[in-house]
Amino acid sequence: MIIYGISKNVNRFSVLKKAIPLISKQMLVNQLRELEEDKIIERIVYPETPPRVQYKVTAYGETVLPLIGILQEWGMADMKKLISA
Repeated sequence: MIIYGISKNVNRFSVLKKAIPLISKQMLVNQLRELEEDKIIERIVYPETPPRVQYKVTAYGETVLPLIGILQEWGMADMKKLISA
């Protein structure tokens, strides 16, 4: 969900937190750090007061987006099955 959100311009920490309400602040921080270490996302710090941080999917991270799309389609189809049952 984090990679998908960042790829759709949900690229600030507070906006990501609102988009994924069930994730704790600490878990989001940990996952963002791990994705950054794995070179899937890039953290951009703007030298402003107060500092502004944005995230973007790297070229390497974009290679996983088709897989996320397939998972999204599967999830939507599965939800439709549950609703119609």
